[in-house]
Amino acid sequence: MYEEDKEMDELVSLLMRLNLKRPVASTLICMMDGKEYSSHEIERMSGLRQPEVSVSMKYLLGKKWITQREVKKVNEKGRPVKRYKLKISMDDIITSIEKSILEENQKTLDSIKELKEFA
Repeated sequence: MYEEDKEMDELVSLLMRLNLKRPVASTLICMMDGKEYSSHEIERMSGLRQPEVSVSMKYLLGKKWITQREVKKVNEKGRPVKRYKLKISMDDIITSIEKSILEENQKTLDSIKELKEFA
């Protein structure tokens, strides 16, 4: 395994520990250089299958973490190619994940406190 692959695996594992699914985490790591990629390029870089990349893109678009644009194929028939790029920095994405986890943990603590009041 190449050193770059080991680093990617470590980053994916870290994101998974923050409650992101593996395909979403892998997709994010592939895109963290700020370049624009097609689904097919992300499939090759991440080792994910096409359906996994599609589901990941839908999730990331829903979070407003990435942008999508369609590029017409030159001198070819068929659908335009969708290209994706990070809309916000990885720092901002990590901050968003952190905020979400802190909010969820606070809800859990509030529920525990409420239960203790009844006990």
